[in-house]
Amino acid sequence: MISRDLNARAQENTNRATTRDFLAAGFRQRRLIIATFFGILAAVIVIAIALPKQYESQMKILVRHERADSVVSAERDAPHQVQTEVSQEELESEAELLKSHDLISKVVIACDLQKQEVDSLWASLYSKIAPADDSSGTAADEKISRAVVALEKNLEVRPIKMTNLISVSYKAVDRHQAVQVLNAIASLYLEKHLAMHRAPGIFDFFHQQAEGYRSALAQSEAQLAEFGQREGVVSPTLTREITIHKLGEFEAASQETQAAILEMKQRIQTLQTQLASLSPRHTTQVRTLDNPQLMEHLKSALLDLELKRSALLSKFESTYRPVQEVEQQIKQAHEAIVAAEKAPLRDETTDRDPTYEALRAELAKANTDLAALQARANATFAMIRSYRAKSDRLDHQEILQQDMLRATKANEENYLLYLRKQEEARISDALDRQRISNVLIAEAATVPFKAQGRRLLFVLLGILFASLASVMVGLVVDHWDPSFRTPQEVQDFLGSPVLAAFPRNGE
Repeated sequence: MISRDLNARAQENTNRATTRDFLAAGFRQRRLIIATFFGILAAVIVIAIALPKQYESQMKILVRHERADSVVSAERDAPHQVQTEVSQEELESEAELLKSHDLISKVVIACDLQKQEVDSLWASLYSKIAPADDSSGTAADEKISRAVVALEKNLEVRPIKMTNLISVSYKAVDRHQAVQVLNAIASLYLEKHLAMHRAPGIFDFFHQQAEGYRSALAQSEAQLAEFGQREGVVSPTLTREITIHKLGEFEAASQETQAAILEMKQRIQTLQTQLASLSPRHTTQVRTLDNPQLMEHLKSALLDLELKRSALLSKFESTYRPVQEVEQQIKQAHEAIVAAEKAPLRDETTDRDPTYEALRAELAKANTDLAALQARANATFAMIRSYRAKSDRLDHQEILQQDMLRATKANEENYLLYLRKQEEARISDALDRQRISNVLIAEAATVPFKAQGRRLLFVLLGILFASLASVMVGLVVDHWDPSFRTPQEVQDFLGSPVLAAFPRNGE
């Protein structure tokens, strides 16, 4: 019961510890604290002196949007890519790409870092403690893995704020090794960046597609030429348009001819009616007049007879028979003259009726024109049937040729499209071979000639650790010390006043 009370009081006193108590404990354990501090500090100094020098080499990578990555699409023209500012996400992505495990593994193999890792002290000790089974093939992988871990530890990749730059630094014991590693990282990173931003085999794909469509285009053109030779028509569409135009003209001409035929028949009927009511001839002139030639002949004969009678009377008697005959003839001449004068000549002139003749000629012409119109109508009907049959045939030919033309045009467009895409892929491959990309080494790694001052930093950190460790050791030792150090502790523990106190060892 008494011991339980004593422990409770001690626990209560411990919970009420103040800063003065801590200082008192440190003062009481000052030798231990000082010894611990200098011991740890000496160990830190020895380790700092034993640490090899480290050289840090740096390089800077610029991320930009100068080169637009080719977009694989079925469009004739590639989509227009607007250059924008490089975002922080892109910088982080490129930084992660620099720290990717496969890239670091390739750098280790390229620089033979696994061999250098084996030659180190810690690796030698580890290999002696846990020897690997080389026959299983895992020893090389373990060496590479340890070298990768060491490289990742000494490699620092960070985007520089407010810029498009990524800073890459590497620490190594050998200054030339630091530059070699950074150069290997830069070379492998550029290859990986180009491989990540475009699919492989694009040029071969576009070349294969272009060749296929070129063959299809040649075949389509050959079929189109063969179709023209076989059908005997170059352009069914144009020929069909001309045929339809001619068909329209013939149909219009046929309608006009039919109308002209009806009109001509009506005209013939009208002319026939008019001709039936007319006479073919009519009297144009009636004249009554003497016969001048007869009168002149009779008077001339009468004169001759009188002259003959006079000549006879001059030689013969009036009873002379020739004289009497002449007188009888004179008498007959007078009677003939009188009769001619009493019976004049009647001259009656008749002529064809011009209206009748005109109507008859017009009727004949109308009959002729009607026969010509009927012949024209028959010929027009034949042409219409011919052009309609030709139009139907051209419709079928046009459908076939249009299908061929569409196939040819599609093959041509696809051929030109893939040819253009092939050229874009070729240009992109050429840019890749020339290492022209959106990332470039802005500042190449250089050989560092000054080692890093990590020994002083290690010593300062060692001093801080030695201080904290020594104080903690002193407090722990003082806490677990069961002796009473002051009269107050005795009084607090026993709960009764202390009458006298004697110093230890004269202190």
